[in-house]
Amino acid sequence: MPCLAWAQKKELSQARSYIKSGKDFDKAEKLMTGLLKDTANRGDERIYQVWAEAVHRQYLAANERLYLKQKQDTAAFFALGRRLFTILEHLDSLDMRPDKKGRVKLDHRDKSVRLLDPLRNNLFNGGSFFVRKSDWKQAFDYMDTYVDCARQPLFEAQRYESTDGRLPEAAYWATYSAYRMNDADLTLRHSRLAVRDTARCQFALQFIAEACLWKADTAAYMATLQEGFSRYPRFPYFFPRLVDAYNAQGLYDRALAACDSALAVDDSSQLFLFAKSSALLRLRQYSECIDVCDRLIQLNDSMPEPYFNAATAFISLAEGLDAKNEKRLVEMSYQSARLYMERYRKLKPDEQRKWAPVLYRIYLNLNMGRQFDEIDRLLKDDVKNK
Repeated sequence: MPCLAWAQKKELSQARSYIKSGKDFDKAEKLMTGLLKDTANRGDERIYQVWAEAVHRQYLAANERLYLKQKQDTAAFFALGRRLFTILEHLDSLDMRPDKKGRVKLDHRDKSVRLLDPLRNNLFNGGSFFVRKSDWKQAFDYMDTYVDCARQPLFEAQRYESTDGRLPEAAYWATYSAYRMNDADLTLRHSRLAVRDTARCQFALQFIAEACLWKADTAAYMATLQEGFSRYPRFPYFFPRLVDAYNAQGLYDRALAACDSALAVDDSSQLFLFAKSSALLRLRQYSECIDVCDRLIQLNDSMPEPYFNAATAFISLAEGLDAKNEKRLVEMSYQSARLYMERYRKLKPDEQRKWAPVLYRIYLNLNMGRQFDEIDRLLKDDVKNK
């Protein structure tokens, strides 16, 4: 133990000499990190003080080179700043240890805050630098450190959570960077703060929803889609996925309600109208479905899907009628279905497996021999070619 203490004292003294000389700050840092490899030294506040001083001096020298437009690695400059935060936050945790009487006397906090608070903006700048470089791991680390300051006891007096207007933006960029790394847990780490970034909230909600999906958290995924849709009904991500999720769960009435909410915002949206026609079809509200399809066709007569939905609705109406007592209505329904489905076929000739079976039924019920034979041949050829 005396030998270890002597070695520690020697290296601390050597590191202080390097710092006092105004050069070799990196050597002083290396001596301190070497000492910290021994777990017995990790509770020694002096080591962290000297380490912080060595890094701070390197930071100031690098900053001066940048100011003078001399050669300086920008990433290395930012790394020095972030490392300084890590060192002094750890020193503060040691400083908070109670003495034998349970008292806590903070000897270093004020000095650490005076040093770090003016440098904190460079954590954000460093994160932005790495975002531009598409270095998502580094970008996340810097933005995470910036945001984390708000919960660090070291900065308690600064009250960053209420005084720093850039916190939500930093949280957003941390969320975005984690999303680009496909890391669900990191994407969600600052998610609630990220949605307070009003300029980018809709994107933050999208990344959160995707992260919930990665984690197979269906409840959170649905809740996020609902929040996103209620706040940004026109944003292209939320509405189709929310409706798809409702349909997948058989909640067709909720899908229809979402469509009506969307149409209240934009009653001429082709996406909203088509989704409503599909919801009505699933709910077996065939006449209403046809009305919506006709409205959609008026807006865009080259959109194939409304023709398919309308044809399907007419066939369903025909199948629900009594063929003996309402023969004329049955025939009219199949005739209407034929017009819509033939139009769909023209618009989507490659979708034979969708339109051919439907036209087969239509032509069979209308006794259209020539047309029926053509479709029958197509279906048989398709079976042979499988």
